Amino acid sequence: MKDFIKSGGTHFVLCQYPMPNLVIKSKSYLDCYHETLKMVNDIKKRFDVGVFITVGPYPVDYLSLLNNFDRKKAMEIMKKGMDQAANFCQEYEECIGIGEIGRPHFQVNKQILDDSNEILLYGMKLAKEIGAPVVLHTESATPTNCKEFAEMGKKVGLKANKIVKHFSPPLIYKDENYGLMPSVLASNKNIVKSIGKGTRFMMETDYIDDPKRPGAVLGPKTIPKRTKSLIESGLLTTEQANIIHKKNPEETYNICLDG
Repeated sequence: MKDFIKSGGTHFVLCQYPMPNLVIKSKSYLDCYHETLKMVNDIKKRFDVGVFITVGPYPVDYLSLLNNFDRKKAMEIMKKGMDQAANFCQEYEECIGIGEIGRPHFQVNKQILDDSNEILLYGMKLAKEIGAPVVLHTESATPTNCKEFAEMGKKVGLKANKIVKHFSPPLIYKDENYGLMPSVLASNKNIVKSIGKGTRFMMETDYIDDPKRPGAVLGPKTIPKRTKSLIESGLLTTEQANIIHKKNPEETYNICLDG
């Protein structure tokens, strides 16, 4: 956070980190969500920075649950995790979305894929009911699966602009993302390509903070530093930066980033 603030960062979203062992132990996601909320409170005590969270049953957790419970129980825990995430969004103002949810980012058998889609659709339905967005963790984004996710949302009344595609490549045009909000990994190459197509996207670092993988994927300070560098080089205007970093998150997450 010190590096983030020193580099010009003012607000960030901390998404739920996978804690499958905790879920298996308690058969519930509440302990995970409260752990994430505790991080927010710790940060707020030490730093003057805007911090938000998203919580939700991480898709790959389903595989761990299947190794410890039968399919019915595993599905029950995942769906209950969606219910608990929706409740968190309503109970805590810091919680602004359900995520990361979706399906494993690697190949799985048809039963697991079907189950994951059912769980995801359930989460989307809840998001629609409480007026919150979802953040998707899935296989690599393509126009084809963006269309699929938009259609899934439509089935339960969740608008495409309330579906955030985490770790998105520069799929900025409407015929590429079908209305989903791309959260683009903030490598220089990705962002330059995205800006060349428009400003309807957000930036992310997918920072993991794993001592065994220092700096993975990108450090939090990457985005403020990248933004300043692009403005100084003339590749990005302050008006465009304001749309990407303020207007888009405010409209997507129903938040205010003033102050």
